[in-house]
Amino acid sequence: GIYLERGAKLACIALDKTGTITAGTPALTDVIPQGDRGRDEVLRLAASIEASSEHPVARALVSACKADLMPVTGFVALTGRGVSGVVAGTEYLVGNHRLVEATGVCSPAIEQQLQVLEQQGKTCLVLMSRDSVLAIFAVADRVRSTSPAAVTALQALGVHPVVLSGDNQRTTTAVAGQVGIDDARGELLPDDKLQAIAALQVKHGTVGMVGDGINDAPALARADVSFAMGAAGSDTALETAGVALMADDLRGLPAFLRISRAARQVLRQNIAVALATKFVFFALALAGFATLWAAVVADMGASLAVVANSLRLLRLPLTEESQGNIGVET
Repeated sequence: GIYLERGAKLACIALDKTGTITAGTPALTDVIPQGDRGRDEVLRLAASIEASSEHPVARALVSACKADLMPVTGFVALTGRGVSGVVAGTEYLVGNHRLVEATGVCSPAIEQQLQVLEQQGKTCLVLMSRDSVLAIFAVADRVRSTSPAAVTALQALGVHPVVLSGDNQRTTTAVAGQVGIDDARGELLPDDKLQAIAALQVKHGTVGMVGDGINDAPALARADVSFAMGAAGSDTALETAGVALMADDLRGLPAFLRISRAARQVLRQNIAVALATKFVFFALALAGFATLWAAVVADMGASLAVVANSLRLLRLPLTEESQGNIGVET
């Protein structure tokens, strides 16, 4: 019940990008070698290192590689930035724009290439050693067909949508623009998302968070009402969230809000009916007109009235796509 009550007060909902607004099934679109190594060689090297990662972008690289993967030792996940591993005695890193800058191998030429790809709404990964960039990869993920309609419905209900993503700012802004969201914040680590939720709570009051990955768990835990993608979401996200969108359809969000607001209205009506009945009977008792049987009838009558009023929620009109899409933790 606590999630339904809080849901009626939601003024802002933050959404993760990959796997939430988008389908979470990115595909490799560009391979741009930077040195004398060929396309197949750099793709095989990057895919070998990314093979131990569970991130959707990493899976896109591995799926695109048709050659046998090379053995990798010393694999390390660099939270919010990428991964590293040792191949044939040499350490390589595969990561995002932030990792390139942190490693100190970003040059004006690399920056320009990344900017062009990111402005197209693509997510970039860079294969590098400790002293040079070997290749740039671009991955594109399609926006879920239902996401724009869901965002429009949220805005119609007076809810402010925000995108919180670990991807670069340009790509985050481009994807957010495709679904009609102006407030897009990229390059966020898990702790950054947590702090963003806290800031939104100060500004808007009650805030929701929608996510699907392990990196979203801290923000999901901090939000007043947290939503997980029920099919595509990680176990950690599902365990943390209070509400699951079972069909991975964001149109379940406005449906949940309508249910929550209707439930709050019915709850207030039931409390008013119950209290009014008690006060009326108490007044009759003081006037000497109350009997034991009248008290029984009044008590049962009030109970039946509030139950019948509550059953009206079963007739609440929802879109066909939203029926069976929402699971609320109890």
